[in-house]
Amino acid sequence: MLNSSACLLKRRIKSKKKKHNKKVQVQKRATAGESIENRPKEIEKREIFGHWEMDTVKGKRGVTKSCMLVLTERKTRDEIVIKLKDQGEASVVDALDRLERKWGDMFYKVFRSITVDNGVEFSDYEGMERSALKEEKRTFVFYCHPYSSWERGTNENNNRLIRRHIPKGVDFEDTTDEAVSYTHLRAHETSLHL
Repeated sequence: MLNSSACLLKRRIKSKKKKHNKKVQVQKRATAGESIENRPKEIEKREIFGHWEMDTVKGKRGVTKSCMLVLTERKTRDEIVIKLKDQGEASVVDALDRLERKWGDMFYKVFRSITVDNGVEFSDYEGMERSALKEEKRTFVFYCHPYSSWERGTNENNNRLIRRHIPKGVDFEDTTDEAVSYTHLRAHETSLHL
């Protein structure tokens, strides 16, 4: 009897020690910009065109600097994929500047808002919102909660389709813009058949 109670006591002590070994998740960047909680409710309904979700698809870890910037429109599920030279915030702002110059005045109607995660590549929210052509905001940027990728579910699903054609571990350095466009078209065709 005494021996079994000693074993129980040892188990309790061991289980208490295990609880203290939890890793604490650290947020990658300081929360700045507008939270998804402040995003207009009309965006949730997916009835209005022009609200986008944005993320990056990264290449081989530790080898490649380049990545793909993926924008997915919430209502139509249309996608824009742009190859970036690196995973920095300046590259993301530069890509949005190029899009704005390409689309001109239509940009402001097509890109009403963009929802992003808390990655370091999206830390320059002022740069992403600031117009390259006018003295006003070009769009509104909203940030998801940390570790809540489901809040950009459409974009995450499309990224998964891209990964069918470009698996993790592939080096993007030598990937041409034509190959990125082809991958985008193949992933879009796949999503239409699902």
